[in-house]
Amino acid sequence: MLDMAFQLLAFFVLVYKPLPVEGQISLRMPPPQATAVVRDGQAPGQDYSNTNPIQGVNTLTISVMADPRTGLISGLGVGEAQVQGLAELDGRLRDVFSDAGNPFDQVIIQVSDSCRYEELMKVIDVCTRQTLPDGQKLSKLSFVGLPDQ
Repeated sequence: MLDMAFQLLAFFVLVYKPLPVEGQISLRMPPPQATAVVRDGQAPGQDYSNTNPIQGVNTLTISVMADPRTGLISGLGVGEAQVQGLAELDGRLRDVFSDAGNPFDQVIIQVSDSCRYEELMKVIDVCTRQTLPDGQKLSKLSFVGLPDQ
């Protein structure tokens, strides 16, 4: 009887294939937080006269929109411009970061709540392959949630 139980257990373990929905990881992105340049000797958040908390921050924004039903990428944006697919995103980022007058030193990726983890990792791979004008790899990536429309 014990032998039969182990055979059944082995059969169901080997035959089980989870549905894509069961393998999906639900992303819960942290809420966006303001980033600001801090003067020497000053603690962050102590400059009450600063009315624009992002002034002086050199951030490029990438938007990743996803189909709410499938979780696949349905649209990408770099700043205000739309790009078609990951290859065009890679080319656009290479153009931006190869310019010596480029002011950007960090990237914020706005991700749709329904975006699959695998799709987000494709965008992160494209970003981390970029090289800044000083020869350093782009390593400052931040993430914020982008509500589904």
